[in-house]
Amino acid sequence: MNHPTPSLPRSETRQVPGWSELWLKEDWWAVWIGLGLVLLSYALFRAGSTLEWIAVAPKKWANMEQLTADFAGKTLRYLAQCGLFLTLFAGAGAIMGHRPKAFIPSFLFIYAISLGVSILGAWEKAGKFTLEPPLIALFLGLLISNLTGLPRWLDAGFRVEFYVKTGVVLLGAGLPFTLIMWAGPVAILQASIVSVATFLTIFFAARKLGLEPQLAATLGAGGAVCGVSAAIAVAGAVRAKKEHPPIAITLVVLYAIVLVFALPLAARFLHLPAGVGGAWIGTSEFADAAGLAAAQSYGGLAGPETGISGTQEQAINAYTLIKVVGRDAWIGIWAFVLSIISITVWERSESNRKADAAQIWWRFPKFIVGFLLASLLVTYAARNAAFGDYNKVLKPGLVAPLIALRTWCFTFCFLSIGLTTRLREFTPAGGKPFLAFTIGVVVNLILGYILSVHVFAQHWANLSN
Repeated sequence: MNHPTPSLPRSETRQVPGWSELWLKEDWWAVWIGLGLVLLSYALFRAGSTLEWIAVAPKKWANMEQLTADFAGKTLRYLAQCGLFLTLFAGAGAIMGHRPKAFIPSFLFIYAISLGVSILGAWEKAGKFTLEPPLIALFLGLLISNLTGLPRWLDAGFRVEFYVKTGVVLLGAGLPFTLIMWAGPVAILQASIVSVATFLTIFFAARKLGLEPQLAATLGAGGAVCGVSAAIAVAGAVRAKKEHPPIAITLVVLYAIVLVFALPLAARFLHLPAGVGGAWIGTSEFADAAGLAAAQSYGGLAGPETGISGTQEQAINAYTLIKVVGRDAWIGIWAFVLSIISITVWERSESNRKADAAQIWWRFPKFIVGFLLASLLVTYAARNAAFGDYNKVLKPGLVAPLIALRTWCFTFCFLSIGLTTRLREFTPAGGKPFLAFTIGVVVNLILGYILSVHVFAQHWANLSN
């Protein structure tokens, strides 16, 4: 049966006194779980081992024989991984006062579906259709929720915020500060200009159209940073309503799918060098996976037969420097700044009460602290490594397993969003969010073109492989 459930509730309002918030607040448990996995990966890496065995994921497959063989060889690893996640999330929930008896069967249901969508996402043609596991999970969840519904006893496992907060902490492990420095001043400058300009454009367009500041901020973060994860993180930081993140997520995914085809075609029509095209895609795409697919597609066209100069590696590297390194690093900045603005300005005007300074720390998203600490830890591990050593040694041995676990957490999150989202809840917002986000898309495309093709064209055209 179908029934209303809280898809993304406002951040916790129950105040936990003193030090006990360290083990009674969901934000902190996301930090402990995420950092614990990072530390475990680092310890194994130093010992000459890796976390890869438990961070299992399906390999790319082209036919059922390959899929069956891969799955049969990993059955025990999937069971162990499910047990690890179940122990971590159920154990933390029990300490916070949630009943493991209710959570366990629900999470097993979530993991089983997540495994199915991960297998579908590993299909060799999935990238061509932007079928990334988290996005498949979102769409499948929406179909189930709005067409058939689920029994109420499954609600206990749909811990949207818990999953995404843990995923954001693990996201920090993939963005060490050394990687940001390796990106160089041009990439960081261009990414920063795009992030700030896109956020402000969407935010003020949404406010001009009469949308609430919390929804405007959620839309702006979705367009300015790393799409879905940024929208959810900022929604929690500003206490957005439960229907706000799904609106932003829908728009991010919609335009990601459109641009994954449109940008390579436009770049080819303009005959841009591979590096320049990759940079434009990096400043214009909203989702990491879709942008990477677009950059690979355009870079693959480089060669004498097309007259497009450069290499596929240049297109991919330019995209990665702008989007995955430069823009994604802003997730912590926007969450921090907007949490303060929400407390001191928006919520104060709503309640007509003076802002309590202590609330700034209380409401600050602690998982952002975990994001920064995870980044610092991997930065320490890579302190003496060159960029080539990082890609050949540290990334596969230390970072890649954490990225795989992060993808699982985001898949749990997106599936839970879909399973608890009623599309009818979008009706009150009307077409205004779409219009505000579309204005941001237009500005993003034009600004990205100017910066990539004119201002920094020489840098991207000559980008070293």
